[in-house]
Amino acid sequence: MASYILSCCSTADLSQEHFDRQDIRYICFHFSLDGVSFADDLGRSISYADFYRAMADGADTKTSQVNVDEFIDYFTPFLEEGKDILHVCLSSGISGVYNSACAARNELAQKYPDRKIYVVDSLGASSGYGLLMDTLADLRAQGMDIDTLHAWAEEHKLNLHHWFFSTDLTYYVKGGRISKASGWFGTMLKICPLLNMDDLGRLIPRFKVRGKNRVAAQMVEKMAEFADNGLDYSGKCYLSNSDCLADAQMVADLVEARFPKLNGKVEINSVGTTIGSHTGPGTVALFFWGAKREN
Repeated sequence: MASYILSCCSTADLSQEHFDRQDIRYICFHFSLDGVSFADDLGRSISYADFYRAMADGADTKTSQVNVDEFIDYFTPFLEEGKDILHVCLSSGISGVYNSACAARNELAQKYPDRKIYVVDSLGASSGYGLLMDTLADLRAQGMDIDTLHAWAEEHKLNLHHWFFSTDLTYYVKGGRISKASGWFGTMLKICPLLNMDDLGRLIPRFKVRGKNRVAAQMVEKMAEFADNGLDYSGKCYLSNSDCLADAQMVADLVEARFPKLNGKVEINSVGTTIGSHTGPGTVALFFWGAKREN
């Protein structure tokens, strides 16, 4: 049993089995479909297939972050057990949840002055945030203490790269990321935007690529450009997808063929219901360790 708690939000988009295997605790975001509220609980309340089918059928989605009181209720049992906590949050570039966690920490620090409560802004999302958590769990298993692990997370979090593409622009138009006119022309021309996370943890459109095969190939080229040791990259690689497993598998096959020294096969996860409420179906995201992200 670890001497401290390693924790994150459900938006790290790993499976329940993965969280359990690595002894990572998590707290759930919330979302609604046509006004009906659910927990973003790794597909238990509603399956990912049913969720994305509802979105495709026109269901209205809204999300809400974890609030201060929820964090207090979540952290308190760990502190009462005498455990310190390292909690890593979804990027502050796309959510205010980091502020909620910090406010809860500040309140609880007065009640539990002998306990350590660290809160880290991941500046990441989905299974990229999940890959950060997986690495932190490995370092903890190797014996790293909470202070050293906290410093490591802050020092290395921007080395985690996030690249996304989408074959369906509907939800980017709906969310205001692109105009209706651009969305219409993009759909007609089969444009697939390629986006990444910048150094502030914001999702930024980088390229407009015509065709799914071309954008997948360009995404893998970005991995070759930025990954540690280039084509000799020997770390883990994760993908997540929003109800487009065949597209994710296509990218995984390209990565595995291009990077023969990978640490295991590419792991494919589902984009969870919080992130998926904004991307909609048709999104594939690629995550790997590399050069520090800069603006």
